[in-house]
Amino acid sequence: MNDPLWIWQQPDWPHFSWQADALAPLLRTCSQAQGRLLGMLGAVGSDTEVQSSLDAMLQNIVTSSAIEGEQLDVGSVRSSLARRLGLNEEGRITSRSEGLAELLLDATRAYQQPLDLQRLFTWHGWLFPSDGDLLARPLRIGMLRGEEPMQVVSGRLDRPTVHFEAPPRAGLEEQLDGFLAWFESSRRDAGLDPFLRAGIAHFWFVTLHPFDDGNGRLTRAITDLALAQGEQQAIRFYAVSASILDDRAGYYRILEASQKGTLDITAWLQWFLATLLKSMEQALARIDRVLVKARFWQAHRSQTLSAEQIKVLNRLLDGGERGFENGISAAQYQAVAKVSKATATRHLSDLVEKGCLARLPGGGRSTRYQIQHSAHA
Repeated sequence: MNDPLWIWQQPDWPHFSWQADALAPLLRTCSQAQGRLLGMLGAVGSDTEVQSSLDAMLQNIVTSSAIEGEQLDVGSVRSSLARRLGLNEEGRITSRSEGLAELLLDATRAYQQPLDLQRLFTWHGWLFPSDGDLLARPLRIGMLRGEEPMQVVSGRLDRPTVHFEAPPRAGLEEQLDGFLAWFESSRRDAGLDPFLRAGIAHFWFVTLHPFDDGNGRLTRAITDLALAQGEQQAIRFYAVSASILDDRAGYYRILEASQKGTLDITAWLQWFLATLLKSMEQALARIDRVLVKARFWQAHRSQTLSAEQIKVLNRLLDGGERGFENGISAAQYQAVAKVSKATATRHLSDLVEKGCLARLPGGGRSTRYQIQHSAHA
């Protein structure tokens, strides 16, 4: 008899195994990062906490759709989330953004509720609102997929790459029931690390691919739910989907290799834990910037600064892509603050005098300035 082509054709499917020793260092590092994240959150105020939570959730929703090649209206999703978090942010709300916000909040906040078939159908309905314009082809919404084979493909339409094929429609209910029963019972399994449980849930559900469309996004929502059940709060501050998007090619590569492999899913779990760690580290860096910013303004609260100076200082403190990592020049200050060259030079000298900025080595036109972090700030 031929060897099984797909993992779900293995005789012991879905009894996964893994090499605990190979995963132990990554699990330790993830736990440490999670502990640091929770510790840092204790140091930020509640307003900052809500804002950080909003930023991470927004990033999670937008990147989960981007993995599938869909570009969302970020402002619209932000408004839908903000409203649910009690923040007053103006913006156009659509049935699409409302459904996606509802889904993420249900997965991360209602984590005590059991995951059953009806809840999955509700999530699927939120992904595909009936008045949305996404339904270019008829979809079975809130019900399992049809009889035709389900292949996960990418690449050109005339020469697609088949990453894997999901189990056939016949017997899918039983397969899904088995997954949901495990998902519920494994919550109380003290011998199963919560991070590993999230990785197994992700792999198992994406293998089943039970719907016509939206399987990837539902898989990532289930992953968020599993993480929320494991830790009960920190998931709101990091976005696993963003880290998956950063290595989308690697994601499909490891999924494909694991689908064609044995029931030992160590390699998949290693990839998953490394990706999870990246998302936590990004969150730590983001919250660290928030704390640094708060300390800076606390130290300079008695200074009289112009609106333009405050705007530029905030840009420098926020860091990230738009944060002038190598310092800011007079010409860049002029562009950001929308002031004349003479005013830019005067503002910068004033900020150096007040201890807000430090002049970096190098002179003339190329002189650059960066935030002066005082020792007591």
